[in-house]
Parts: sequence; structure tokens; C-alpha cells
Amino acid sequence: MSAALDNIRIVLVGTLYTGNVGSSCRAMANMGVRHLRLAAPNLQNSWEEGERMAVHATDIMAAREEFATLEEAVADCVAVVGTTARGGLYRQRARAPRECASEILSLASRGPVAIVFGREDKGLLNEEIAMCTHLLRIPVDGGYTSLNLSQAVLISCYELFTAGGDYEMPREKAPPAPQAQKAQLAKNWSKMLCDIGFMEPCQADHFMQGFQRIFSRGVFTKDDAALMLGVARQASWRAVRGAETASKPGD
Repeated sequence: MSAALDNIRIVLVGTLYTGNVGSSCRAMANMGVRHLRLAAPNLQNSWEEGERMAVHATDIMAAREEFATLEEAVADCVAVVGTTARGGLYRQRARAPRECASEILSLASRGPVAIVFGREDKGLLNEEIAMCTHLLRIPVDGGYTSLNLSQAVLISCYELFTAGGDYEMPREKAPPAPQAQKAQLAKNWSKMLCDIGFMEPCQADHFMQGFQRIFSRGVFTKDDAALMLGVARQASWRAVRGAETASKPGD
């Protein structure tokens, strides 16, 4: 976890359902965010559902901090980032998470930063928006703008996580297949297809043009080519052996 992500505080205001708290904890854990605060929670059910929805992130839920008000929950934060799906005079300055994720991380490198999410039924109130130094609005289709609480947490944390640049996508370990190996692959497949009766030798040039197109789209590495070469060799060996066995007297 980066130092900046460790300074992110996910603050849920007036949350109604423990399942949403648990799902939010799971989303946080996916993105390396570990600190949860509940401000004026108004929970309508037991924590059993929350624990079930958190799956392997129950430690985040267990370590949550609870505050009577949003003001208390963000008192130690150097920035307060509110999330809103609604428009209006006081919400026009909202930006997409991707647009300001780097700025938020920069602030978080200097102290705690709160990312604040409102109630499931009505979001953040205007007086709570007034406490925020920044506003986020997740881009969604205009026909249905409401997101589940944990979905909003996941998207916001994802943008922060990717903006941090710490994650690298897995890369192909095998080196690219050289042209000589690809040429040998085509040769072996041509022989194998003739051996198994898929085509006659006189048809090889025509059919192999199609297979070459397939190979060029899908056989990229030395491991790919080696596997396909092995298939061709084994198929040819079985076809020839079968033909030799069938031709033996007394069989």
C-alpha cells in the first residue's frame, strides 16, 4: 500500500444497511484502501449481513471508526472530497474521479484525505456538501444516475489506485516467436493436415494461407508456437503409425 493510499479515509454518512458497509469494505480492500469511518450511522439491520458481504475484508469493518457527525469524522483531514450524483447550484464544481485522482493522492501524501459518501436514499445534504473542499461525480448514463453505495466506493477507490501507478499488468513471460519458428510451424501443420487426410498435398498452398492468417492472429510467443508444433508432430506421428499398423498382414 502506498503512503498516499494509507492516508485515504472512506467516510460513509448516515448509512442505513450493514450490507452496504460490508460491500464497501470489500471494495476498499480490492483497491488497497484500509481506513473506514462511519459518520452518524443509521443502521437498520444487524452486522451479520455486513460481515457476510465483506467476505475477506472483515478486518476493515472491525477496525472502523464511528463518529456522531460528519464534522467530527473529517476534523483531522487536510481535504474533504464529497461525492454527489445530483446537480444544483452548490454541486456544479464536481469533477470525475479520474480527472482529479492524482490531485487527491498528492493531497493525501501530506495528510489524511476523506472521501465522503452520503446516505443510500438521499446522498449528502447541502450542509454536508458545504464542508467539502472537493466534489466528485461518477460519470453514468443520464437515464439512471443512481449507484449502489459500494459501487460508488469501488469506482472512486479504483481511480485512486490506478492513478498511484503502483500496479503493473502481468506481462507475457515467453519471448516473441521468431519467424523461423513460425515457418516451421506452418510446415509441420501442412504435413500433419495431409497425414490425417484433412487435405491433399496439392491443396496445401491454398489451405495453408488460411491457417497462416489464424496463426498470425493467435500465435505470438515461442511457447505458443512450441505448443502448436507439438500438436502437429504428435498428430502426424499417430496418423502415420495408424496407417502402418493397418497395412500389416494379419491385422
